[in-house]
Amino acid sequence: MLNLLFYHKQGLIDKHGRFNYNTIMKKKTWIWVLILAAVVLAGVIATIRISRRSGTYALITVDGELVERIDLSKVRESRDLVVETAYGRNIVHIEQGAISVTEADCPDQICVLMGKLTTDGGMPIICMPHRLMIEIEDDGLDG
Repeated sequence: MLNLLFYHKQGLIDKHGRFNYNTIMKKKTWIWVLILAAVVLAGVIATIRISRRSGTYALITVDGELVERIDLSKVRESRDLVVETAYGRNIVHIEQGAISVTEADCPDQICVLMGKLTTDGGMPIICMPHRLMIEIEDDGLDG
């Protein structure tokens, strides 16, 4: 009897002792909506944190092997670095807080079109034909 009073106060059963399925379904629906909203919010927060990850070091790798690690915060004068491998040749422009591929002898030129990669983060610069990748390394600070 105590259970019936509890369920009645919660609106789960009507005054005749029958389950009120509309109320039950509404509560279940709201629970699922809240769970879905929490999952979406967590995904958005994770995406923002990943895309905003910053660092000061640029890593230049060819075929997964580190070619050069450059501290972009300490660059005082712009310079060009020629990365020549068995796959081809890229000219990497290095400046204060940014790095880019300015020339490449690959057919598609996607790496050149990607523009500058800054210490604020962003997508790595990749030249698939030359197996070159330039990315910003997280400086190790939490934030």
